[in-house]
Amino acid sequence: MKVAIYSQFQKKKPLASLEVLLEVLQKRNIEIVIEANFYKGILPKIKTEYNTFSLLDTSFDFLVSIGGDGTILRAITLVKDLNIPIVGINTGRLGFLATIQHDEIEDAIDNIINKQYSISERSLLTIESSEDNAEINRCNFALNEIAVSRKNTTSMITVETELNGEYLTSYWSDGLIISTPTGSTGYSLSCGGPVITPNAASLVLTPIAPHNLSARPLVIEDTTVITLKVDGREKQHLVSMDSRIATLTNKTTITIKKTPFTIKMMVFKNETFLDTLRKKLLWGEDKRN
Repeated sequence: MKVAIYSQFQKKKPLASLEVLLEVLQKRNIEIVIEANFYKGILPKIKTEYNTFSLLDTSFDFLVSIGGDGTILRAITLVKDLNIPIVGINTGRLGFLATIQHDEIEDAIDNIINKQYSISERSLLTIESSEDNAEINRCNFALNEIAVSRKNTTSMITVETELNGEYLTSYWSDGLIISTPTGSTGYSLSCGGPVITPNAASLVLTPIAPHNLSARPLVIEDTTVITLKVDGREKQHLVSMDSRIATLTNKTTITIKKTPFTIKMMVFKNETFLDTLRKKLLWGEDKRN
């Protein structure tokens, strides 16, 4: 068995989880390969030398992400369409994607070895632009959301929106979020969007601070092709793909749709989306008698 390890940070808490993870993997004779940039940062702090990777391939059985949900959003840019399952060790706040706590690492690895887990397939969004853009060309998909927003101005922008070639509306707002079910608990939620369970075949259009009282989040089928054109006082606007940002010229045609591949998240028996939802968003603790 061969595992890839990825993290963005070299802080104390992620390093403590890494040390436990490495010890557990070594005891079970699992081949360890660490992402090259992360490895450079931790090299003075670990005793054993490990192989590294910059690009993944299908020889890996799974990837362990150490951090929070944001770290997993970065990890998917490495996994892409390789169908490598991801498991997230949470070293930040309670996460919807990174769900393994520090004291659960050994049990999680044993569950993986014994195949005591299921796969939650998460849909992604892909973006195409009529204007050539290096950032979009480098990685044109997102797990949480793709959003357009204003740039270098406090003035609102107009987002002309079509669904499957049919005109919907022109949002007059600070921007527009197109969210997957996975991303419904992120940026979209903070702008008034609904929470959607991960397996729902839906997308959400959520306007950012709309000036029109009738502008509300809209849930659509995930087979819908979304076309956007942005206009405003400034000549350019921003497009974000999870945490990555590109700049496009106004009136550029943007096409957003579901990708033909999914991201595979490992789910263990003691994890459910609703349990995480209760803890993170609703009450902060289980209120059942």
